[in-house]
Amino acid sequence: MPVQPEISVVIPLYNEEVNIEALHNALINSIDPLHREFEIVFVDDGSRDRSFELVKTLSSKDPRVKGISLSRNFGHQVALLAGMQQACGDIIITMDADLQHPPEVIPQMLDAGSRGYDIVNTRRIDGKGTSHFKKLTSRCFYRIINRIADITIPEGSSDFRLMNRKALDSFLQFGERDRFTRGLVNWMGFRQTVVDYECPPRYAGKSKYTFRKMMHFAADGITAFSARPLRIASYMGFIVFLLGLAYAVFAVVQHFTGRTIPGWTSLLVTVLILGGIQLLGLGIIGEYLARIFNESKSRPLYFIKDKTT
Repeated sequence: MPVQPEISVVIPLYNEEVNIEALHNALINSIDPLHREFEIVFVDDGSRDRSFELVKTLSSKDPRVKGISLSRNFGHQVALLAGMQQACGDIIITMDADLQHPPEVIPQMLDAGSRGYDIVNTRRIDGKGTSHFKKLTSRCFYRIINRIADITIPEGSSDFRLMNRKALDSFLQFGERDRFTRGLVNWMGFRQTVVDYECPPRYAGKSKYTFRKMMHFAADGITAFSARPLRIASYMGFIVFLLGLAYAVFAVVQHFTGRTIPGWTSLLVTVLILGGIQLLGLGIIGEYLARIFNESKSRPLYFIKDKTT
């Protein structure tokens, strides 16, 4: 009879064949000395390489390795959810497959969990290998979302975290499609703490988070937890209206005093400013309408194509 695991490690994969074996070895070396039953749940998010084949090979050699393969690429956050729903342990640890979430930190997270914390988050301390651009954009993102959203997320947060079964069962009640996991976890409450870790260089391969995906991720985070951008658009419209009113008074005065100067510059500038404000407002409204549209379709979040036996 299979032993019920106490710890489940959930790892989404997307074209990570070069990292899987090294990650598996690092996890074994970090958790085995703790003498606690565990499982490793790999979630292949529509990889185009041999990622799931390697997971199957590992599973045949190590019964603690489990794997599911999604029918296509549904995105990192959905793959994370799929793994959480498949996890059997009383303690669930989520992490990425690129070894920038070091398995050596897991004992510290488990120790924090044993002190009564329901959720143990982690905070990334960027090393020398992290680009200045990534540091800058990350810092700006967290400052913006903490200023305008209804939650507070520590700078450098990631999806490398520990949750006990009580917190996980609560998390699984969320039904959003456009998911921002670290925001949802913060919103849940429960007793939480943070463990710092130094981010090592990526073991192999390249990051799957392009600038476009990072922007989409940021938009999901902001629109999921704040309606303030809609109010900002309203404020900007009101300010432009006041400026336009003042300019109209100025133009009328100039006309009656005979100092009207023919030309199109002022008209062009006014039209461009008003047009820009209107397009910005429509864009913000469009982001929220897109979220409502996606939620209203009520489609399944993912489909499972294959599983390890």
